[in-house]
Amino acid sequence: MNQDDKPRADAAARHGIVSRAFRTALPLTLPIAAGFFFLGGSYGLLMHAKGFGFLWPVCMAFFIFAGSMEFVTVNLLLSAFNPFAAFLLAIMVNSRHLFYGLSMLGPYRNTGWKKPYLIFAMCDESFAINSSAKIPDDVDHGWFMLFVNLLNRWYWIIGTAIGWLAGGLLPFSTRGIEFVLTALFLVIFLDQWMGERRHVPALVGVLASAACLVMFGPDRFMIPSLALMLALFVLLRPYLDDTKTGGATRDDHDGTDKETTR
Repeated sequence: MNQDDKPRADAAARHGIVSRAFRTALPLTLPIAAGFFFLGGSYGLLMHAKGFGFLWPVCMAFFIFAGSMEFVTVNLLLSAFNPFAAFLLAIMVNSRHLFYGLSMLGPYRNTGWKKPYLIFAMCDESFAINSSAKIPDDVDHGWFMLFVNLLNRWYWIIGTAIGWLAGGLLPFSTRGIEFVLTALFLVIFLDQWMGERRHVPALVGVLASAACLVMFGPDRFMIPSLALMLALFVLLRPYLDDTKTGGATRDDHDGTDKETTR
């Protein structure tokens, strides 16, 4: 191989690595696309109903990329200017990413220039794929995780743009569309409730929110309720861990007994 052919061979090898990682990541993100087009579309539709121009939701989806926080930001933009409260609210809403980040220290090691983007673009769905996917040995892990994050992020951005554009074409009034945020969190709550045998975390969230609502009023209860929930979960963690372990042990015993009975 002469000197002119070597750069071409290196470029072809790099292209093969990148394309193989993309082909591996794409099928795993397609189910996320269906959800993000709908949720992002709901967010874009909400922004249109609130009177914001096209660039507002698209730029927020591009730079913020935190679905729950983007929905919350709609009301923050329409309320009195309070950057400190907005900062605390953003920390509380996205505090789960602290634990995501700790668990991804190993997978993100040796990813080079990709690491800053992997950190920025990590969301719940990308974390679920990157932390659990069985990546083939011939696929570069860094490129695979980069494409998972990149694809999921652009699904949300495109869904947001489509939602805003659709809002201008709908032949009926979109007044009341902001209820989509309430519906979103209600569905998440019901999913968590139905997925747990014991409902202590859900009850803590409901009771803490109700208490702070009474104490601080509807305009100021969000941050105190999130702080109270965090404190209660820390205090109740030994009990919750014991409950989970005990439940798993009983399930195992039940399964063993059933197999023996058969």
